[in-house]
Amino acid sequence: MSVMLTVRKLKKLWFGLILTFFVYYFGVLTHIFELDFDTSFRYPYDGDIEEFVHQLRANSTPKVPPINPYNFYFSKPCIEKCRNVESLRLVFLVKSAPENWERRVAIRSSWGFEHRFSDVEIRTVFLLGERSDQELQQRLDKEAAKFNDLVQANFTDNYYNNTFKTMMGFTWAVKYCANSRFYIFVDDDYFVSTKNLLRFIRHPTAYPSYLEPTNQRKLQQFDFDLDENVRLYAGFVFKSAPHRHRTSKWYVSLDEYPYDMWPPYVTAGAYVLSREALLDMYYASLYTKHFRFDDIYVGLLAFKCKIEPFHCDDFHFNKLEYSPEGYKYVVATHGYKDQMELMNVWTQQRSKGYA
Repeated sequence: MSVMLTVRKLKKLWFGLILTFFVYYFGVLTHIFELDFDTSFRYPYDGDIEEFVHQLRANSTPKVPPINPYNFYFSKPCIEKCRNVESLRLVFLVKSAPENWERRVAIRSSWGFEHRFSDVEIRTVFLLGERSDQELQQRLDKEAAKFNDLVQANFTDNYYNNTFKTMMGFTWAVKYCANSRFYIFVDDDYFVSTKNLLRFIRHPTAYPSYLEPTNQRKLQQFDFDLDENVRLYAGFVFKSAPHRHRTSKWYVSLDEYPYDMWPPYVTAGAYVLSREALLDMYYASLYTKHFRFDDIYVGLLAFKCKIEPFHCDDFHFNKLEYSPEGYKYVVATHGYKDQMELMNVWTQQRSKGYA
């Protein structure tokens, strides 16, 4: 009898331990302790930073020193890229891994080609961190010398340093290329229609409906463009909650972020910023604690600047299945790791007048 009781107790103990493990590991109870985003949100610097942003943009010194200066050293600053360019319309800031040279070759020949349109000034740079592989670095040195479009800074290039890569891009744009009307941050595994992107930034709220023949006739008499003071932060917008299960690649503890929701954010794969948004968000970053997920961090910057993300269905978070007409209004879509596939799709879209 005592042996059977002992066995039962052990079974209950094991069951309890296993249950406790699953509850802990998968964050089942963590949600109970989350704070309500709408009523409790605070994120360092805890205060209204808009005044600091305005002061910094006016070359004044705020009373509170920055809490998060990104002091990047640019080993490849590419400082000539935007010099002596009048009416610079668009800059591609392509987040690329050092070893993805084939993707960069394809992008230079397709949607990143700077002279795609004779009447539109476009520039393309590739954002890179560092690796310990000296042979790889030598290859990058040769690539930079040949194409003059690599921007590299002193941080380790890996997934969890994507915020450093993003903010390095912000820093570079503010220091060396602040004369563009618009900027698009995009991963190197994306297809982009530069033609549609230019159409989108001309009239985001009416894209793509304003391109339909009936609407085009109505608008032909107007020469419209987005006002230069508009703070545009656009792409595929998410409103989501933090992952609390420890198996997730995107696991976040309560200590790191205690709230039940993220601020609205645009997925980091492809998003557009106007100059005004870029400048405000850059200076806001000096007063916003670093966060390791870049799309969340940029969303935090926008939230602190009171910039509402603008959603467009023609920015695709997942890969849109290809068909020539199905891509007619696509601005950007994920899933083009194969450079030959990218070139084939882009060539077809260009021939149809969609890219």
